[in-house]
Amino acid sequence: MGKSLKPVSDSKEIDAFLNQAKELVPSTSQTARLLFAMDATASRSPTWDQACGLHSEMFLASGNDGALQVQLCYYRGYREFHYSDWVAKPEALLKEMNGVSCLGGHTQIGRVLEHALREHRNHPINVVVLIGDCCEEPLDPLCELAGEMGLLGIPLFCFHEGDDPHGRLLFEQLARLSGGVFARFDLHSAERLKQLLAAAAVYATGGIAALENLARNNRDLLALTHQLER
Repeated sequence: MGKSLKPVSDSKEIDAFLNQAKELVPSTSQTARLLFAMDATASRSPTWDQACGLHSEMFLASGNDGALQVQLCYYRGYREFHYSDWVAKPEALLKEMNGVSCLGGHTQIGRVLEHALREHRNHPINVVVLIGDCCEEPLDPLCELAGEMGLLGIPLFCFHEGDDPHGRLLFEQLARLSGGVFARFDLHSAERLKQLLAAAAVYATGGIAALENLARNNRDLLALTHQLER
């Protein structure tokens, strides 16, 4: 299993990280696609607000204007499951996110993974980012879906908030089976989440080579690259 990332001590380091990330992403005529999936149940409200403030880091890190398309996907309440259109501008994604209020309910991670597989069949997805804190679903069916994603080359970047052991176990397994990465953060580590979102975008648009180049000067990213090299 991958080790959790250490906290980033200085926000100026993150700004430098983003500037470096933009330089490392190669120019390309192809548009990368990143599915941004979040748990929107009641306990997630503070983190949702935090993510709204950090969402643009994915677009900034992708380098070229229009190099990255993002789809917002979330679940909440009683079996509510929603996804947006694919957008290439941070303003459009923020509008989608600001229109969401968190509601109590059970997790629906399985629906996220099934949706990602359907979307990938229509047009390839480079990365799926999954942010959540727990899992209230049987693990085996979720692991089977993650394994299918791994066979199709759809890595899950699983970012787990908090200390729920069952949720952590599930997120670690999903990341491993899909060929992706696992990392932890908490509500008080906004800078770390900012870095994780940017790293996902760098990988989506530039692949492991771009992320490895970035990690050479940022030891906090080594855990991610090591997991991708398994």
